[in-house]
Amino acid sequence: MKRKILIPVISLILLAGLTSTLLYTGVIHINNPSRSKYPVRGVDVSHHQGEVDWDKLSKEDISFAFIKATEGSQYKDEQFDRNWGKAAATELRIGAYHFFSLDSSGADQAENFCNTVEAVKDMLPPVVDVEPYGNYQDPGQLDKEKMMAELGDFLIGVESYYGLKPIIYTTEEWLPVLEEKFSDYDLWIRNVYGKPDPATNWTFWQYSNRHVLSGYSGTERYIDMNVFYGGEEEFRLY
Repeated sequence: MKRKILIPVISLILLAGLTSTLLYTGVIHINNPSRSKYPVRGVDVSHHQGEVDWDKLSKEDISFAFIKATEGSQYKDEQFDRNWGKAAATELRIGAYHFFSLDSSGADQAENFCNTVEAVKDMLPPVVDVEPYGNYQDPGQLDKEKMMAELGDFLIGVESYYGLKPIIYTTEEWLPVLEEKFSDYDLWIRNVYGKPDPATNWTFWQYSNRHVLSGYSGTERYIDMNVFYGGEEEFRLY
């Protein structure tokens, strides 16, 4: 009797272990958005992907790429210039993003971004990445008034420079904070464990951080995957 019970239990444990391994290694994915509903897909990259072969990566059934440019008021991604130039030579639509620091002025961060990113034809709107990091994990512990003021300065500075209204990238935990003042900005939402809240009006959705594609050779094996909210014609006009 004990043996009859033990065999199914062991089988379940092995199955759970195999599933966890396949999820961790990017063989299977928690999120798998419908291709008929979301045909426009893309990646976001930084120096973690190392030197990217953009000719190869651009053929991986993607339409766009967001490339990390800057962080805070001084940092510039070490691979940005190469990524920006090489990616612009492909058929991909590209955009640049900035990781927002809560320790620098928004105006200084906007200057860093604008001095780094040269506009290219059909460029996607600039992105500001606002998410938990370091000592800033809990939105409830923020000086929200100061954060909103600095982020507002960044957004105004970048929009004035490029003539394009920026996109805000954030997590669902931080979204309620940002919506208090910036709900009229297009949203790039991160949710790699489920679908975005149906009430969330998003433009881009980062649905996975564990895809494996060809065309890069950095220390990071995985690459982030994203979808655009609409079809190919809507994306062309966006």
